[in-house]
Amino acid sequence: MMHMREGSAQGLTYSYEVFDLDLIDGGSRILPGLLGRLESEGYAGVNITHPCKQQVMELVSELSPDALHVGAVNTVTFEDGKRVGRNTDWWGFAEAFRRGLPDVGLDRVLLLGAGGAGAAVAYALGQLGAKEVIVTDIDQVKAVELIDRMKANAPVPHYSLSSDFASDLTSCNGLVHTTPTGMTKYPGIALDPKLLTGTQWVSEVVYVPLETQLVREARAKGCKVLDGSGMAVFQAVRAFEMFTGIAADPERMFRHFKEFDRVPAGL
Repeated sequence: MMHMREGSAQGLTYSYEVFDLDLIDGGSRILPGLLGRLESEGYAGVNITHPCKQQVMELVSELSPDALHVGAVNTVTFEDGKRVGRNTDWWGFAEAFRRGLPDVGLDRVLLLGAGGAGAAVAYALGQLGAKEVIVTDIDQVKAVELIDRMKANAPVPHYSLSSDFASDLTSCNGLVHTTPTGMTKYPGIALDPKLLTGTQWVSEVVYVPLETQLVREARAKGCKVLDGSGMAVFQAVRAFEMFTGIAADPERMFRHFKEFDRVPAGL
């Protein structure tokens, strides 16, 4: 795993364990007890994946400013008797985007998905300089809540609710997909691929599998495409630093990521 390989490269005795709630009786309902057990056993912290990134916010004693703004936590650190909820997803996405799609337009961006990953991306897009972000989700209430939270924390970019997905996609520079659709356990694609044209860029956050149907269809249409590997790696880079207090080597962690046939699923 990326964390353990990086720890070894840094000369650390470093253990990074996976607790897959899909394979544990009780699923996400056991999160409060699991978090308490790991804290009592001396773990430095934990990463949180789909679908617990918002649930865990009620289980920490303190939220970092970016986690508060995003409204989602993907990293919890145990510090001097406190549980601090943090968000490294937004920085992971922003860093991956800067490297993978450095020259694309950001005047209008369509964001598909308003969950924990979508919230991180919405915040990251603002940090990247997007002027307008149009949000859509099957749960419209969730989309409106995300928009209201973003507006309350920053005047730019302009966040709005999509009224016509097909029309909005046509008018946007690019699309960021942040729903679970396309993951190994949720196969498929969250939009009609016929709506894609070669004039749009497409960014995916799913990384298991790395080539989702969306990535495949977008490449076939001639779109500039960013797969989910960069966000997966760079959020881990920042989390490693939070757990250890030591700066990680991003390029080395990217090499580790590419060596794995399968990585733990999550957004």
